[in-house]
Amino acid sequence: MSLEGKGYYIWQLPYCDGGDPEAIAARAKAAALTHVMIKIADGSSWPYNFDFERNVDLVPPVAEALRGEGIQVWGWHYVRGYDPINEARLAVQRMTELSLDGYIIDAEAEYKDVRKRAAATTFMKELRAGLLSVPVALSTYRYPRVHPEFPYSEFLEGCDLSMPQVYFEKAHNPEQQLERCVEQYMDLKPARPVMPTAPTYARGDWRPTPDEITRFFQKAKDMGLQGANAWSWDYATRRGYLDLWQAVADFPWSTQEPVEDMPEQLIQRLNERDPVYVSGLYAQNAAHVTGERTVVGRDAIRAWYRTLLTEQLPNAEFTLVGKSGTGGTRHFMWQAHSDRGDVIDGNDTLGLIDGRIQYHYTYFTIR
Repeated sequence: MSLEGKGYYIWQLPYCDGGDPEAIAARAKAAALTHVMIKIADGSSWPYNFDFERNVDLVPPVAEALRGEGIQVWGWHYVRGYDPINEARLAVQRMTELSLDGYIIDAEAEYKDVRKRAAATTFMKELRAGLLSVPVALSTYRYPRVHPEFPYSEFLEGCDLSMPQVYFEKAHNPEQQLERCVEQYMDLKPARPVMPTAPTYARGDWRPTPDEITRFFQKAKDMGLQGANAWSWDYATRRGYLDLWQAVADFPWSTQEPVEDMPEQLIQRLNERDPVYVSGLYAQNAAHVTGERTVVGRDAIRAWYRTLLTEQLPNAEFTLVGKSGTGGTRHFMWQAHSDRGDVIDGNDTLGLIDGRIQYHYTYFTIR
């Protein structure tokens, strides 16, 4: 299931519109949210947003109300890596019993230790064994180069999305921080589509302005990202923060003009077998990502297509076999038949801006 548009994190349900499912769903609908992310677990043994005194799970009625408005519901889980197998088993248990649309790993300070790389690998192996088809995202620090000890690759190997926390605390430059964040995430191996999270809270004497939140979302949209989130509902619906909530609610993500035929254009140009012609569909600073590497810039992308079209798949005929997505995102499936082999499992995602490809994530095998 693809994820696009605007989302909000919920930490503690009782502090979000009193935990009232209908009130939460109504507020989410009025804000034109496409998804809401609710904390469902903490560590290896603690189901979250569960009333233990009454033995009542608070999540199901809220999830049902949100889905009734066509809003996706994802669960998020703060993990520490001290007991990765049981953390993963708790995640699988909660996701299975709640039947949510996606799962988010929130890993932070406890994983800033190179000795935790094995724990991350163990966690992801156990998690993916239990959640075979559920989309998974990683939510953590915004600058990988500042936190080299964090096991980004180990987590992202089993993830579908990156959801970095671009909390520009003590600063007022959301555009610059978002650009820096996305650039560094695109350099990771493996790189995943980025859906960043903005801060709608205060820290000490620092507080973002509504204009900065608007600019953050606009920058994400301009960069061709498929969506953006905000932290958190609990803070932003308090009386002193409603202007920040409203900035997110008022942002018109859904009005982005779609590029209806980019997958068709790309397939058509591939069939012309001219790498210069193909690379002309990309923005000058576009990123092209495979499971092995990321290249940035039209020249590097052109060189990759030259190798693909002349050495890997010479004289290929490309066919588009499926397409989905709206606004600035396209997901498409493709096949190719060439003198040296065939592709039957092409599976790509495009991020679009101003009629060009800004990000291209491609997966295929040649048989």
